[in-house]
This record gives sequence, structure tokens and C-alpha cells, in this order.
Amino acid sequence: MRLGLLTAAFPESPLTEVADWAAANGFGMLEVACWPRQEGAARRYAGVSHIDVAGLGDSQAKDIVDDLRSRGVEISGLGYYPNPLHPDPEHRAHVHDHLRALIRAASLMSVPVVNTFIGADQTRTVEQNFAAFREVWPELVAYAADHGIRIAIENCPMIFSHDEWPSGHNLAYAPRIWRDMFDAIPGDTLGLNLDPSHLVWQMIDIERVVREFGPRIYHVHGKDLEIDREGLYERGIMSAGMGWQIPRLPGLGEVPWDRFVAALYRADYDHVMCVEHEDRDFEGSDELVKRGFLIARNTLAPLVV
Repeated sequence: MRLGLLTAAFPESPLTEVADWAAANGFGMLEVACWPRQEGAARRYAGVSHIDVAGLGDSQAKDIVDDLRSRGVEISGLGYYPNPLHPDPEHRAHVHDHLRALIRAASLMSVPVVNTFIGADQTRTVEQNFAAFREVWPELVAYAADHGIRIAIENCPMIFSHDEWPSGHNLAYAPRIWRDMFDAIPGDTLGLNLDPSHLVWQMIDIERVVREFGPRIYHVHGKDLEIDREGLYERGIMSAGMGWQIPRLPGLGEVPWDRFVAALYRADYDHVMCVEHEDRDFEGSDELVKRGFLIARNTLAPLVV
């Protein structure tokens, strides 16, 4: 297992600068943020484009990989987290086109996975969104399989504010749904980009998830979560985390990192522990962001070898 970081926390820095800093500070892999170059940010840590995958050619792909390797890092995955089940057909088509571009780029660069969301229409039930998943995702998964790329779905429910209420923007947040998804699409192309922080606020057993879904874990996000007990007392669990679940850097929240990593080792997971930085206490400047990554490194490095 190797320590990595998601580049989205450095929106204004060129990829080469991120790579140099990462390598100098103990991070050997990068999940490279690859939103459409012209799109811009739609939410925190979205819209970042460190590789413009549109029209990426063979020689350019090779140059990127060779340059990063010369700086001491490799790409663990390409990251793009939109809403592939968006209710607007035009927006949905745009998302699907860019996902295909990511898959093609990953193949050219020999990057093993593309990390994303399943998506959801926030106004529809789980069952209705799952019906849409059955219509939309088989073709995308087949495209990835044809290119030799795996798709790793992050397990975030995407319910952080009232404009994502009540069903969120990502269907794939719980074990029953993952089980049904994998049953619906045969093969092993579709898997998980597992983020334990999203299991904490759903009260889902982290170690049990790894035991059951270990072979489907293709990428791992290192992110922690603090539960604001006062906020939970005031709002209750029916608020779906709004007002009381707080993203933190590893070591500053409630994820039992030693038990989680031990479970990953028992499941023979051997890819990346990729730090996803969304901690508001360590943002606002590059120096604060870097300090946050170093806190995460110091928490995880003794466990990740």
C-alpha cells in the first residue's frame, strides 16, 4: 500500500508543482483531479483540472506519466465526481462524454482506475434512481471494460445541504445498494473508491464493509470525520448529517485508522491510501493545505507500507 493525495486541494497549482511537493513530503501517488478544463468549480474541491483529458494523445499521455515518474510519483487514479444520473438530459450527456474521455485517458496513461460517483436525482427514491442506474451505467461500464479500466465509485451520499435533499446526488452510499449494483452489472469492472468517513456518519461498520467488499475495493480515500455531538443533539439523525458531520483530516476525527488499515491488509488491498483534504480548519492558503496533508501523512504513514 502506498500513501497518496487527491490533487483537488491545490486548484491553482500546476500538476508538476503538486508532484514535486508530494514526492518531497512522503506521498508516492497522486489521484489527479480531471474535471472538464472549461467547467470551473460547482462546489468545494470540484472543477479542478490538473490534466486536460479532452483530446489527450498518445505522446502527451506518455510525457505526463514519464514526467511524474521522474519527480517520484505515480498516478493512482483519475478523479471526476459529477452527477451521471442528473435529471437534465443535456447535463447528463455532458457528464457521460467526459467520463468516457477520462476512461480513454486512463487507458493511454496505464492508470488502473477512474474514480467517480454513480449519481442520483435528489427528488427520486432509491428504487427510482436504481432503475436509472440500470439504464445508464451498463454502457459506461462496458466502455471502461473495453479500455481495460476499472471504475471506482466513491461511497459519499452527497447530502451536505438542503439543495441536495432528500436523496442526495450519489446513489452508491450503502452496502445493500453496492450489492445490488454489482449483481446488476456482471464482471469486475465496477467497484468502490472506499472512503471510511462516509461510513462513520451513517453508522456503518467499517471493518465489516472491508471484509465483505474487499475484492471490490479498487481505491481508498483517506478522510476522517468528526461528529458534532451538539449538532447531532439539536438536529437528530433525520437531518442526514447536515449540521453535525464535519469532514476532517485523518487523525482528527473518529475513523479507527489502525483497524481500518488492518482490515485492508487482511483483504489483500495493496493499491493506495489517498488523502482527500476537505478540512475547513486547514484551507484558505497553500500553506494551510500543506500543513493539513502533513497531519494526515503523520497519522497514516506508520500504517501504510
